[in-house]
Amino acid sequence: MNYRFDIIGNVLKVALDGRLVAACTEDFQNQVLAHRQNAENILLDLSQMSHIDSSGLGSLVFLLQKAQTWNGTVKLACIQPRPRIIFDITKVYRVFDIYDTVEAAMESFGTRDTSQN
Repeated sequence: MNYRFDIIGNVLKVALDGRLVAACTEDFQNQVLAHRQNAENILLDLSQMSHIDSSGLGSLVFLLQKAQTWNGTVKLACIQPRPRIIFDITKVYRVFDIYDTVEAAMESFGTRDTSQN
């Protein structure tokens, strides 16, 4: 799993590339929290995430709970068809705001993404 981090206003944008599975969830959580700085909100760009398992879902929920402790939230963008099946089966999609594009998700925070892709 590879990550790219950008701070845009009060949003930490995290682009994930690869498989979010049990073997990497602890590192993923630690990396996100380490890069947060003072950003209240987290946007996860899942356009390059090819697979997620139950541990990966758990790490997303963990980040949402952490963000809520600092009055922020976690939003998801660009979930691909294969991982989306897991979100649908488990109904985890009910706890997240999910957007079709990164731009729409950033606008929902009241922020525009001016970073390079």
